[in-house]
Amino acid sequence: MKTLRFGILLSAISILAAAGVGVADTYPSKPIRWIIPFSPGGGTELMARAIGQKLHETWAQPVVIDSRTHAISPNLFREPPYHPVRDFEAITLVGTAPEMLVAHPSVQVNSVKELLALAKSEPGKLNYASPGTGSIGHMTMELFKKVTGANIVHIPYKGSGAAVRETVGGQVQLMFSAPGAVIGHIRVGRLKALAVGSPRRTPGLDDIPTFTELGYPEVVAANWYGVLTTAGTPAAVINQINREIVRIVRLPEIKEMFFKRGYETMSATPEEAAKYVKDEFAKWGEVVKVSGVRLD
Repeated sequence: MKTLRFGILLSAISILAAAGVGVADTYPSKPIRWIIPFSPGGGTELMARAIGQKLHETWAQPVVIDSRTHAISPNLFREPPYHPVRDFEAITLVGTAPEMLVAHPSVQVNSVKELLALAKSEPGKLNYASPGTGSIGHMTMELFKKVTGANIVHIPYKGSGAAVRETVGGQVQLMFSAPGAVIGHIRVGRLKALAVGSPRRTPGLDDIPTFTELGYPEVVAANWYGVLTTAGTPAAVINQINREIVRIVRLPEIKEMFFKRGYETMSATPEEAAKYVKDEFAKWGEVVKVSGVRLD
């Protein structure tokens, strides 16, 4: 059984273990296991299942989804267990969703400007939830704090579900989250959206300003999903997989499924994906360094 593994920078990277395959027309010759480094039932797993089903239809090989809780950034370790640039070959990118800053209604602010004024007047009194130390939500808030100088206390949870639940319940005041996890709460008034970390306004969220518009162009952060494979995989195999996944993410039904969950589909050549991974690794490595967050 060939193995699809998911590694992590700050977003999900699926790793397709295709080593040992000699030519593209023999790949895949066995069932494929796709390992997702998040708890079952999340958006990452749903996207992988949708793409995996289409791959199965084309390749006539089962694609088995195996969800595990191993999502962590190698930047958080002095001696990381793997290096996302040196140890893997990039195949493509499949989707993205900006991180969104939300607040519980009890927080008496309706804009980032008002939030920063409150944080300045009461340093250390505001707090925020994250899905865990080193998660995209955690590191995006650390980036926001680095850029703005805000003093906001971190409260980590085990997973995005718990973090969202506690923020909606008012036990925690703020959080950064992908839109799909919070948009329903925003629409009924259980949360307030203050800004999104995308360079431009997000389709379906057109009334929410970007940090760039508000004068903080450095605060750009997104959940992004990409596919890599083990180093040494033949270029012909990489290109074959790239063509098939790019075809799938451009299908109307896949675009619609992503959109309903607050994501946009995206695609890239192997070279473009490799540069994206390298740039993201460097960017978040600097945030980790400044924040002082470590797991060892």
